[in-house]
Amino acid sequence: MKIARFTSLLFPLILAACGGTGHDQDQVPVAAGEKVGQLDELYEECFDRSLELKPIYASFIGDNRYNDRLSNNIGPEHIEKTSALTHECLDRLLAIGSGGLSGQDLLSFQIFQRNQEENLAGEKFPGELMPLNQFRSTPNFFAQMGSGASLHPFRTVKDYQDFLGRIDGFVIWMHQARDNMRAGMEKGLVQPRVLMEKVVPQLAAHIVDDVEQSLFYRPIQNMPESFSEDQRATLTAAYRDAIENKLVPVYGMLRDFVRDEYLPATRATVGMKDLPDGDAWYAYLVATTTTTDLSAQAIHEIGLAEVERIHGSMQAVMDEVDFDGTLKEFFEFLNSDPQFYFAEREQLIDGYRALREEVHAKALKVFDRLPKADYEIRAVEPFREKTASGGSYMRASPDGSRPGVFYANAYDLKARPKWAMQALFLHEAVPGHHFQGALTLEIEGLPRFRKFGGYTAYSEGWGLYAESLGKEIGMYEDPYQYFGALNAELWRAIRLVVDTGLHYQGWTRQQVLDYMYANSATKEAKAVAEAERYIAIPSQALAYKIGQLKISELRARAESALGERFDIKVFHRQVLEDGPLPLSVLDAKIDRWIASY
Repeated sequence: MKIARFTSLLFPLILAACGGTGHDQDQVPVAAGEKVGQLDELYEECFDRSLELKPIYASFIGDNRYNDRLSNNIGPEHIEKTSALTHECLDRLLAIGSGGLSGQDLLSFQIFQRNQEENLAGEKFPGELMPLNQFRSTPNFFAQMGSGASLHPFRTVKDYQDFLGRIDGFVIWMHQARDNMRAGMEKGLVQPRVLMEKVVPQLAAHIVDDVEQSLFYRPIQNMPESFSEDQRATLTAAYRDAIENKLVPVYGMLRDFVRDEYLPATRATVGMKDLPDGDAWYAYLVATTTTTDLSAQAIHEIGLAEVERIHGSMQAVMDEVDFDGTLKEFFEFLNSDPQFYFAEREQLIDGYRALREEVHAKALKVFDRLPKADYEIRAVEPFREKTASGGSYMRASPDGSRPGVFYANAYDLKARPKWAMQALFLHEAVPGHHFQGALTLEIEGLPRFRKFGGYTAYSEGWGLYAESLGKEIGMYEDPYQYFGALNAELWRAIRLVVDTGLHYQGWTRQQVLDYMYANSATKEAKAVAEAERYIAIPSQALAYKIGQLKISELRARAESALGERFDIKVFHRQVLEDGPLPLSVLDAKIDRWIASY
């Protein structure tokens, strides 16, 4: 299957689905009982077979059967196998049919069908010919994984041996990436030069003279004490050999190719409009990312209106702190006054850690429980911090062996103001991504394709909605922190404008930067990183604000309809209890809940 994304094809399209209020087999007509069983078996079989094709994703969800593999998922054989599985699962689904199904079982059928058809529709867009960019790349992710700080475990001798197998798969992937990029060059399917210039130093960071300076050597330096001397010696020799004779050469090969051959062929333009069939490709991405039928033009206009509205709220904060000047001058004050910045990187990370206990206690004002899974707060690693966003989250493993991780970027502290911290914490940790993702893992009785699936508009929409709860739970008492929340929301509104501007209207990178500087308090490091992120992964940035607007709209609808009966904890449970949903499905579900309340 040709994956219609600019992101690293190491990250799979997920066969995701969702539901209403849980499996209710008692509601299924007797005649449909056998059909329900057949469908459940199909869902599990298709999901299980997909994991063999996506071994990294299998590890991500805690299935370690394929921990010795890294698939060549941008190669023609893998693409054909994935497409064949998608066709087979869809054909078998339709052969069983939906007649006689009701409630949750009918919903699962419809969404499973929707996702297979969506994946097949994306096959005509050859994302595998542009497998590498500065924001999400298999070389970066593999180094992160090989350092022992990501999803591959390094607890047993077998874990160490398994990763050696993954190194072999990675070498194959890297050569395939070079071949695919050459094919893309022949077809005019190339990345913007401004992105690939950043890739060269990322690759070069792993070309080391001293094996012990490699990130991939860290698991050797941190070997469990339980390993015997013979095991330590054997593994040390194997990792030294793999780093010196496989990893360093293959990173060097791709670095040289990108620098010497690919960069001269890259394009000066930055939007999808300038790719073959780019308009259709972007329209497909907009639909799949937002799970709505909103057009790029409509989203652009929503963004412009939201920017104007949020500017009004910011003016109110200026009045509260008695700032005498324009909004632009207020931005400059917030960006330059030393009181708003840390002097040391560790102070920033410690600042996020200090928020943890306070936010956990206050979140229970609007939620009836916290998730069981734990999470850590870490700084973004130096090798990727220059191009990473301000914060990100990696979900915990289902079995609890790997906690979630909130990554905070400490690069260029003058671009990481204190007034932005509370909103970012609420978004990435609690009650945002960690909260929502960990609760999903606790849902019982769901087929795995639903439990481990995802919709960006739902999850990122929830993250931004979580930010909006700050005042309600007792955060943002400092008006500057509230301004930080407004600025974070403003940023997501700006994303609607600039992502559609880039890929639908044909804006240049400089037009995007100019719009950011004119309408927000951002500084150059963040603005450049964010602008190039939108160039690298078209449409992803639309998910946040579109999702948040939908959840906020549903809450207002429920409050209006239920009046004094409205309970915010119950509403939040309704939004979260079935895992990620397409926005259209979430809308229908909340309407049913309101009607039955």
